[in-house]
Amino acid sequence: MSFKNETVSSFLDALASQASTPGGGSAAAVMGSMGAALVSMVCNLTIGKPKYAPVEAEVKALLARAEGLRAALLDAMADDVRVFDAVMAAYGLPKDDDAQKAARSAAIQSALREATDVPLACARLAAEVIGLCRATAEQGNVNVVSDAGVAVLAAHAAVRSAALNVYINIGGIKDAEFAGSRREAIEALLADTARETEAVFELVKAKLSGH
Repeated sequence: MSFKNETVSSFLDALASQASTPGGGSAAAVMGSMGAALVSMVCNLTIGKPKYAPVEAEVKALLARAEGLRAALLDAMADDVRVFDAVMAAYGLPKDDDAQKAARSAAIQSALREATDVPLACARLAAEVIGLCRATAEQGNVNVVSDAGVAVLAAHAAVRSAALNVYINIGGIKDAEFAGSRREAIEALLADTARETEAVFELVKAKLSGH
């Protein structure tokens, strides 16, 4: 189930329930999509305003990219549920003899690899949202610049939250090369997005302070 067509209230009810899904991975995707939606909001409140006519083309391009990312991040919710269910199904396979044990182990490793790559993809999408926020804060309607700041913080929360799902699945992967490459990828993403998030936050704060 994707949950993307559910109400906010019903999604939160599902998140709070005893069910394993939706969980933190789905929440990360929602955080990222919220960040993208806020970028879109700032853009929509900028486009058509005479004061911002010189940057309208750039803002329209930002809007198109933000809307694409919002849709992709909502789809990532379904991917998170799917891979979690696949991992659980693999662990539930029979292990009564050596052949079954080997098949079960192979299925678990395959499922864990996908369950690592899905949150990594989510983190990359959220990082793209962060990449839109500086230009949104610089070029967007100053009356809603605080929303550009909230956007970057939501997207950064998505990156960090998705990273935790990468780490938890890496822990069970026996292929050291695969695990190492994904760990390097997520840690580079965490470092880059942390710097950019802080820079955008300070930019927004300065604008709000009139500096």
